[in-house]
Amino acid sequence: MRSTLKAWDDFWLTPEPTSTIAVVRIAYGVLLLAWALTLSLNLSTFFGTSGILPQGPDIPWAWSLLDAVGSDLFTVVLFGLLVAAAAGLVLGFHTRLAAVVAFVAVISLHRRNPWVFQAGDMALRVFSFYFMFVPAGAALSLDRWRRSRAEFWEFPLRSAWPLRLIQVQFSVIYLFSVWTKVRGTTWNDGTAVSYALRIGELVRLDLPASITESLLVSNLTTYATLAVELGLAVLVWNRRARPWVLVAGVAFHLAIEVTVRVGFFSLTMFVYYLAWLHPESVRMGLLGLRRRLRLSPAGLIGP
Repeated sequence: MRSTLKAWDDFWLTPEPTSTIAVVRIAYGVLLLAWALTLSLNLSTFFGTSGILPQGPDIPWAWSLLDAVGSDLFTVVLFGLLVAAAAGLVLGFHTRLAAVVAFVAVISLHRRNPWVFQAGDMALRVFSFYFMFVPAGAALSLDRWRRSRAEFWEFPLRSAWPLRLIQVQFSVIYLFSVWTKVRGTTWNDGTAVSYALRIGELVRLDLPASITESLLVSNLTTYATLAVELGLAVLVWNRRARPWVLVAGVAFHLAIEVTVRVGFFSLTMFVYYLAWLHPESVRMGLLGLRRRLRLSPAGLIGP
């Protein structure tokens, strides 16, 4: 019993270098900026009082600042705060506040008009919730620079539990993806991918009929999808299997991006993938990058 409790405590509470968290923060901030910029093209259409949905839907226990205020001007203000928060995350400036503002802005937009979002947007929203608890400003941030320039390239130890929550959510996403698929028909009979590759408005790359209408190809790709997602949900926790399933997952998402339009789903999942990078390996890689930049002719980074 004691060994089990110790393993449980070690899993959640063992301090780790904040190098992985810093990389995840920067990637998440860049992703959030890109996501916000795509919304800016249809901000008034999707969320304005004279747009396609003048009022938000009545969803029990759901909340949105846009419903509370109900002003087009406030929509623009909230969007501006989202962009500022995303930039703050990239730079690590007032990082905790930026993470909270990002979450409030993202969920307010989602709840205001949920019909214009898809799975990738939902994954981004969930990530924004967990990221409020991450000590994201502890390393490679302006917050750390302001505290001590000499310690900018140090990666202080912090408890692992916030990063573990993101990793658990990673598994949950893939596990429920498989569960949802196998409850239907097309994923069980091996034809789901064939259907997906023939939906005109979703297809990014028109593949020949010899591929999209081949039962053999459809069976192989459909069942391979289920196998990869199940492996990502379960085998990622095995240290030996982890690199292999993560590489398979990256290949899987790249194949999706090339063939089908899925919005920000794959990009968001890639940010989740970064949470699995070993902190010590990331720390050594970042310090190596720093040394190379200091030795470069441009001298991009000071001491």
